[in-house]
Amino acid sequence: MNKGIFITFEGVDGAGKSTQLDYAVKYLNESRQDIVQTREPGGTPLSEKLRQLMLNATDAADPETEVLLMFAARKEHINRVIAPALDAGSVVICDRFTDATFAYQGGGSGVNASRIEVLEHWVHKDVQPDLTLFFDLPVSVAQRRLGHRDKDRFESEALDFHERVRHAYLSRAKRDPERIKIIDSSLSKGKIRELVRHELDVVCN
Repeated sequence: MNKGIFITFEGVDGAGKSTQLDYAVKYLNESRQDIVQTREPGGTPLSEKLRQLMLNATDAADPETEVLLMFAARKEHINRVIAPALDAGSVVICDRFTDATFAYQGGGSGVNASRIEVLEHWVHKDVQPDLTLFFDLPVSVAQRRLGHRDKDRFESEALDFHERVRHAYLSRAKRDPERIKIIDSSLSKGKIRELVRHELDVVCN
């Protein structure tokens, strides 16, 4: 079978990424049945356990330890879910992937990008997204949208952490504009969905 299509969704916390991902899955399901929806960290029983360790820990791990845990979860996820689905010709839509590690652990927590790159090359040099949609919003606006809901450890970080995360995402998008498409989350819901549909149509047709 033909190799499938790998699409990842990224965004600053509060930018509406998850809502748009759900919309994208529904949109693609109208025209094809081979859609696999998954998330990172997570996607397998082991990876979900590592997710709980990282997102709900009361004491933050050393940032480099966190990177190693992220890639351990990612390796399991790729081997058991992503790679088999792509080999079967499916469209895989993933809530966050390695761009998030560069943004959160790299930009936010200060881990040297070169160390993340080494792990990226080792774990998935042959598995890369065909399209990444990055939902962008000023951090102050995104934080207001989060409101008073229960927040995980990353969502609870200080504003300057989230500013660094956003800057890291934007820097990666600037370096790889063919893959990473910036979606302005301050636009109307209708306009955002129009942009999402356009990018999906381009990569899936």
